Amino acid sequence: MSVTIPASDHSPSVRSRAVGDHAVPTGREEQWRFTPLGRLRGLHTGTLDLTGALDVSVDAEGFAVEHVTPDDPRTGVTLVPADIVSAQALTQSRDVVVLSLAAEALGRAHVILTGRGEASASHLVIEFAPFSRGTVILEHRGSAVFAGNVEIRVGDGAQATVISRQAWDRDAVHVGTHAAQLGRDARLLMAHITLGGDVVRLSPLVSYAAPGGEAELLGLYFADAGQHLEHRVFVDHDTPHCTSNVLYKGALQGEGAHTVWIGDVLVRAQAIGIDTYEVNRNLVLTDGARADSVPNLELETGEIQGAGHASATGRFDDEQLFYLQARGIPEDLARVLVVRGFFADILGRLGEPALSADVMADVDARLGVDVSDDGIEDGEEVLT
Repeated sequence: MSVTIPASDHSPSVRSRAVGDHAVPTGREEQWRFTPLGRLRGLHTGTLDLTGALDVSVDAEGFAVEHVTPDDPRTGVTLVPADIVSAQALTQSRDVVVLSLAAEALGRAHVILTGRGEASASHLVIEFAPFSRGTVILEHRGSAVFAGNVEIRVGDGAQATVISRQAWDRDAVHVGTHAAQLGRDARLLMAHITLGGDVVRLSPLVSYAAPGGEAELLGLYFADAGQHLEHRVFVDHDTPHCTSNVLYKGALQGEGAHTVWIGDVLVRAQAIGIDTYEVNRNLVLTDGARADSVPNLELETGEIQGAGHASATGRFDDEQLFYLQARGIPEDLARVLVVRGFFADILGRLGEPALSADVMADVDARLGVDVSDDGIEDGEEVLT
């Protein structure tokens, strides 16, 4: 299976494993115009040595785990590098990890990538055989200048969940491409949770190999002062009778906090009967923060079930804050509860209570209040 990325204003035309086939971005390209190239510490130049130390931990049940070289025939199949960073991530990975779940099997895997402060690369292949059902949680920790690829193949009738959590130290730089392809009647939930790092730029890509595929893409991000967090979603509806639903939510606070969400959905002429919808919501908590949100929907056929998009960026809701304060809740705690309610639907859809609680604790810490000390467990309950 392979992904075909169309040549347009929102996607590159060159797809190659060879680093030299890709141009060095200048910032004038549509794909790079929001990214602070000067803060990537040379990651976008194609000349940085990415063979630095990276600790890889894999805890898997039901999945077969293999460590292979970058030239293994299972690499670069679903994800054909479309930029210079992705090409380097494939060719310079010291240890390519392949996770395979057999047909009709159940499985769960937890992969932790920990940087040691060096420039490094990773390429992860995840294969769900037909009618299997599995979950993979990928966590990024430590400090690194990091290029990372994830390619996901979901076989016919399989049900897959892949969650990527960016919990980097504050100085990390991360540019990644996560590409998935769905087989007939396959279902994929792919989520990205981004709180750590200095600059993080992720490109989730989805395409379909046969009719009946269902993709749900979720995202949660929180930028503090000076952080740049960028997510560039591309859904390629190239096959009839498939669906996609995209929901990303972000919060920002502090001077220079910057988030970018690009949502590109292309419905090709042959993709009749599809149903797609994408939503991005951003909550600006303080002055000095900036959120860019750009949904794009391109239809080459009108024979569809439905298609739409929505985007909104707003400041903190004073009415909600007043509602909570009128019931005796201190202002600082009330702010936390509003943010908790804002993120609750994303975390609820993951089906991972322990992970969701951990993420919410990180959010609470950023807002400076420990909600558990006040005897309130769920902000969303207070807001109902």
